[in-house]
Amino acid sequence: MSEQRAGVIGLGMIGGGVAVSLARRGRVPVVYDIRPDAADHLAGVPAPVASPAEVARASDVVLVAVVDADQARTVLSGEQGLLSGARPGLVVVLLSTVAVPVVRELAETCARAGVELLDCGVTPGDKAAENGLVAILGGAESTVERAMPVLADFAKCVVHCGPLGAGMATKIARNVITYGTWRAVHEASTLAEAAGVDPAKLLTVIDAADPEGATLLSWQRMRLAGKPETRALVSQVERLLDKDLAAAQDLAGRVGVAVPLVDVARKHGKETLEIRVREDA
Repeated sequence: MSEQRAGVIGLGMIGGGVAVSLARRGRVPVVYDIRPDAADHLAGVPAPVASPAEVARASDVVLVAVVDADQARTVLSGEQGLLSGARPGLVVVLLSTVAVPVVRELAETCARAGVELLDCGVTPGDKAAENGLVAILGGAESTVERAMPVLADFAKCVVHCGPLGAGMATKIARNVITYGTWRAVHEASTLAEAAGVDPAKLLTVIDAADPEGATLLSWQRMRLAGKPETRALVSQVERLLDKDLAAAQDLAGRVGVAVPLVDVARKHGKETLEIRVREDA
């Protein structure tokens, strides 16, 4: 398994970084990109071959890191596409973020050629060239095991989330947290600035109070633990949530700032805080 040959299709920030990380570990990948010079500045990565089909013929595991679903379809099934050069048993690992139904569609396309597909969300993208990615996998356990040597050569952590589609669903959920947090910070910063506060001061407070960002996930960790003593806190925390967000709405109204995320968070506070006690807690 350690002798598995790796291929990478798409040499943008993520695919190029993955190729560099593989090369650093001694697993020099066969690569393809529509740009002939795409590998020129990627340390240890050879020049691209002529087609995705050529990558497939030279690989046991192919990592596909293109932009969207249409590009993934073209890479798989287009002229000189990956599947035209694939032999049965090849594993394709889709690193692109696409909708879950697209994952299933692409897996069915691969299956007709005897090829197995794993969906693999990755994060953070800017760490791809430093063996710094978290690989978020969906697919059959046996397929994950076969691909693991290659995955471990570019990812610092591999998390198998469940069957086909589970990796992509987890990556999508992760993105909701990222973009939702950005919106929360935007509303909070806008509110502070409208009230006459330098938004940089807000960041200073947050960095000093919670430098590791533990607060962001603290309640969800308690929800998952489902302990009776935590459930006893819900009514108290709900009162605090409602009071604090009411104050935010009041301030927003006085300074003329729209805070739709605050409005939704207050409206659904009870649902957010609900804890079901686990029988084994």
